[in-house]
Amino acid sequence: MKPAVQVPNAKSGSSRLYLDDWHFPEPTRIGPTTFFWGTRTFVMGILNLSPDSFSGDAVGGGPTAAVEAAVSLFEAGADVIDVGGESTRPGSRGVSTEVEAERVVPAIAAIATALPHVPLSVDTTKPEVAERAIAAGAHMVNDISGLANAQMREVVARRKVVASVMHMQGTPRTMQENPQYENVLKEVSLALRASLDAAVHAGIDRRNLMADPGFGFGKTTSHNLTLIAHARALRALQVPILMGLSRKRFLGEVAEIAVARERVVASAIAVAIPAFQGTVDMVRVHDVRATKEALAIADAVARAQ
Repeated sequence: MKPAVQVPNAKSGSSRLYLDDWHFPEPTRIGPTTFFWGTRTFVMGILNLSPDSFSGDAVGGGPTAAVEAAVSLFEAGADVIDVGGESTRPGSRGVSTEVEAERVVPAIAAIATALPHVPLSVDTTKPEVAERAIAAGAHMVNDISGLANAQMREVVARRKVVASVMHMQGTPRTMQENPQYENVLKEVSLALRASLDAAVHAGIDRRNLMADPGFGFGKTTSHNLTLIAHARALRALQVPILMGLSRKRFLGEVAEIAVARERVVASAIAVAIPAFQGTVDMVRVHDVRATKEALAIADAVARAQ
């Protein structure tokens, strides 16, 4: 699937269709599954084990409840399940390594046993948590700090797992206090490229890397909308693009929806736009079923072009 794009015709002033000159990234193997980018937009389901959640979707009850939640995500259509135990909402202070590990490692071990055919990701910035989660059955590390920690890069390289590097201005505690950019698209792109280059320099196979522009992480509503509108520029990174738009505050501001749980439709529309444009490969979401429906339409229309 290669999206067509509307551009002005210099002679007639009308529009014509042309195909972008970039190609989708090479396939990526995440655990038991090989993802062929460009065939459709894939879905990462969020399994949140932190009680301090902006979206009100925390799963309590230990590994048994985590397995039940994972099964529900898989049955709804999730291609990857992302397990996290530390809140990264604006203003959050974080938790200790031991607390985070106690939340996610037994859950991942239980899910890996119950759903051995499903790729699992651990959402963490801590190398020790990543190491233990991978040993328990995780196939991927989703790191909002962009693999900023050299020890984390070493863990990913040695374990030969997939990793997503994300852009964030500041830290979760401070990131939304006053985010500023001269050119948000350029600065995010350059920062992601630097993170990817550092990861490759540390011995991580570039084919095992994904990039995430970090919607809502040190960005205003205007910054987020600009990144969605011009996400095609991120294709220059030549790695699969992961986007986390689900239930984000800026969607609530645009659609005037104060409660995060009620942003299901807004979230589905938000992911359908880059899916139609061919500028995203995987989306990280809370509401898997609604997302799958929106993506099915967006991907079908993109193919029809």
